[in-house]
Amino acid sequence: MIFDLLIKNGQVVLPTGIKMVDIAVKDEKIVLIQEKIEGEAKEVVDATGKIVVPGAIDVHTHLAMPFGGTISADDYFTGTRAALCGGTTSIIDYPCQRKGNSIKETLKPRFEMCEKDACCDYSFHVAITNFNDGKILEEMDEACENGITSYKGYMVYKKEGMMVDDGMIYQLLLRCKEVGAMLNLHAENPDIIDVRTEQFLREGKTGPWYHYLSRPEFVAAEADKRAVHWATHLNVPVYIVHMSDKEGLDAIIEAKKKGFDIKVETCPHYLEFTNEVFKRENGINFVCSPPMKGQDSLEALWKALNEGYIDTIATDHCPFQLHEKLWGKNDFTKIPNGCAGIENMYPYMLSKANEGKTTYETVVRVCSYNPAKIFGCKDKGSIEVGKDADIVLFDPKKDYTISVKNMHSNYDHTIWEGFKCHGYVTSTYLRGTLVFKDGEFLGKRGFGKFIKRERYQGK
Repeated sequence: MIFDLLIKNGQVVLPTGIKMVDIAVKDEKIVLIQEKIEGEAKEVVDATGKIVVPGAIDVHTHLAMPFGGTISADDYFTGTRAALCGGTTSIIDYPCQRKGNSIKETLKPRFEMCEKDACCDYSFHVAITNFNDGKILEEMDEACENGITSYKGYMVYKKEGMMVDDGMIYQLLLRCKEVGAMLNLHAENPDIIDVRTEQFLREGKTGPWYHYLSRPEFVAAEADKRAVHWATHLNVPVYIVHMSDKEGLDAIIEAKKKGFDIKVETCPHYLEFTNEVFKRENGINFVCSPPMKGQDSLEALWKALNEGYIDTIATDHCPFQLHEKLWGKNDFTKIPNGCAGIENMYPYMLSKANEGKTTYETVVRVCSYNPAKIFGCKDKGSIEVGKDADIVLFDPKKDYTISVKNMHSNYDHTIWEGFKCHGYVTSTYLRGTLVFKDGEFLGKRGFGKFIKRERYQGK
């Protein structure tokens, strides 16, 4: 057999640990892994000195998303291009149902955009905002059969018409369990946020610090605990997105210890930044929801990550242009919520492993293996025979300073400006094709494929 690709001499992060093995690829798949592979290949890569990891799966992105009077800066071309340049080979994006639309109607324009523009592989969670007289609940089984096996409920954004109430969440949890889907929840208390926001505006407290104070730790924790309460009493799985607070995290960990199927995601910006960023001169740039919390929450997240209680790392990638952020310079409620991260997630986490803050095995578990397992991406998530050849080479000796000038997105600023990575992604392969190398994007618009996901099988 003549292989399409042979990667030799790398330290490969396998499900069984880090081993010095060779990897052979044929027809987009990994076909052989062993200590030494002899044979011909169209391309032979010497990975000496490199850490070889599976492509990351970012399960939380908002590309081309209408929000706050504008649309997020990255579309499905620039966002997926940036993903590949950071070692992320698959994304799961969040189309949001508009009133009266079915699941099919919500997804149709997104499929059309991705088929034309996506550079990496992709799938979707559908954010449900209304039931259309029960038709949405009926449609979910057919959608799962077609590979859309996860849904989202916003416990916030009541005024924006995106929130689902407690009764809807109750029904969604039960229906998701029934059809083999996963419900993702954005957990914050909307009523307290609205009351605190109105109070601050009346008092003339309008800066980005008051964005944080309008939705501090206890506001998120209350909603986290409510989600845990439902999941444990109904004995159904649930996935809590972008966890940021210690108190809510503690409640989830306690439920996990009792055997309940509760998954939790956090993001790199909650591991790196605290609420102090909102006091900076450029604090407006960091406004996202939930906001970054205090130092104790940051430390609790790192501890939970290293103890195995954090299931996934994702980005909540939803950047806006600076002039749009500045709409809220005198009123924090007018700042479009969201930050960049799709190109930074894997380099950040791998850099932290290189520094000893965590391990390479942990990074692969939360950035690749678990996302694939939880969300039914059966051909993704690990370097194993039969899986897609989504492979990333990381050079632990390559120092790299992140700047908007060397990113591959469409935004004009980044919260990661000036961050120094100790080690960086040097090559990305998507299904065996080299799509990024040494700072240069080599992929193609429209090369991405839809990931038809399997139904959730339980923990």
